[in-house]
Amino acid sequence: MKIIILGAGQVGASVAEGLVSEKNDITMVDYDGERLAQLQDRFDLRTVVGNAAAPSVLRSAGAEDADLLIAVTQSDQANLVACKLAHTVFNVPTRLARLRSLDFLDDAELLSTANFAVDFALCPEQVITDYIGRLIEFPEALQVLTFASGRVSLVAVRAFEGGALIGKPIKDLRKLLPLEMDARIAAIFRRDQPVVPEGGTVVEAGDEVFVLAAAEYIRPVMHQLRRMVTPVRRIMIAGGGNIGLRVAKSLEKRYDVKVIDNNPQRAELIAGELHKTLVLLGDATDEDLLVQENISDMDLFIAVTNDEEDNIMSGSLAKRLGCKRVVALINRRAYAEMIEGGPIDIGISPAHVSIGSLLAYVRQGDVAEVHSLRRGAAEALEIVAHGDAKTSKVVGKRIDQIDWPPGVTVAALVRNLDKIVTVGQSENWTAVTQKGEVVIPHHDTVIKSDDHVIVFCIQKTAVRKVEKLFQVGFHFF
Repeated sequence: MKIIILGAGQVGASVAEGLVSEKNDITMVDYDGERLAQLQDRFDLRTVVGNAAAPSVLRSAGAEDADLLIAVTQSDQANLVACKLAHTVFNVPTRLARLRSLDFLDDAELLSTANFAVDFALCPEQVITDYIGRLIEFPEALQVLTFASGRVSLVAVRAFEGGALIGKPIKDLRKLLPLEMDARIAAIFRRDQPVVPEGGTVVEAGDEVFVLAAAEYIRPVMHQLRRMVTPVRRIMIAGGGNIGLRVAKSLEKRYDVKVIDNNPQRAELIAGELHKTLVLLGDATDEDLLVQENISDMDLFIAVTNDEEDNIMSGSLAKRLGCKRVVALINRRAYAEMIEGGPIDIGISPAHVSIGSLLAYVRQGDVAEVHSLRRGAAEALEIVAHGDAKTSKVVGKRIDQIDWPPGVTVAALVRNLDKIVTVGQSENWTAVTQKGEVVIPHHDTVIKSDDHVIVFCIQKTAVRKVEKLFQVGFHFF
């Protein structure tokens, strides 16, 4: 596939990294020639220096025969103009844009083919806000993701000493759960190295365990691996920028929230937009201010300024002063891996959190969801199976009959996602209705057409091979 990426910032670079390994023909456009040169040294791609919204620059980038344009510059206007030009002048089939302004995001007509011609709009700030919201809902988790329209939940937890499953093989998880529940440990990372989970794999204290189950069962499943903590009630946010404001707006109705920002004009502006949140003018790395605002009573400190060093400093200080849990935005993977689990409980990479929805548009086959795991080291895919036994390599076949690449785990299937089913009915569990049936597959489970198959790839090199498995043969059409 021939892809043009406009913007070589964190999001653009992460998208390029996610796609260049899959033998796509990629061209990147940016004003910053030095940044482009650095990316060209790291990846096998072509670069063009110039204005991403200029027709001559798009032509130089190969827009006349491009398959996909991804506009992720810092400017909404530049991204919109580029998509419009790509559609009307160059007839690029698919156009994706990064947008921050709600004026554009909330008006589908503006993004229609008749106007700016954006097929898919990504708002990284909103994606990160939703991501943080899920972490607050599951305060024991390192990562919380959803599949099949929220029908399935994936939670990454650090296994603790004394947990019911510690020192036991994975196959014993089923014995520890009520009869009506089922779950799958889809991946394990031990001392930063992937461990392919098999029935006999023993869970060790300190393992980073990715466990997947139907959304209604995920909490009791987590309890077998991780000590439950007190629910979050009090939150302090460092940074009142786009992300900080969105997070505060989403939380203030349910939690006691404080926001710290060091810019007087910005602090005044966000104070006018927030109704229950206390906005403080000051520096989040100021120890006296944190003590004065009772940081030791806070359940969660969220550092989301535009400076990752400030996020690390303020987060580390908050933890030292007694805050129970700290989450920080950290762009550089090396930084996040160095400090996560120490003073910072969770380091969030904004680019890796936000690019999944973009990647789903690029993947081959009917990929409904893509999630980056461990800051891009691995991936989880939700792929819809199509065809029949004659036209598909997976439909009508048992799990153990399919030639899966090494390091791939089929974690769950969701069937009949468009139908209402009753789940969780037993003497000890209240029956609820949900869309779709969640199946935790075993070796003899047969994949059916229209199943949503959730697949884990602990090595990203396996992603392309998995996608090819799900591609339907010519006779299907």
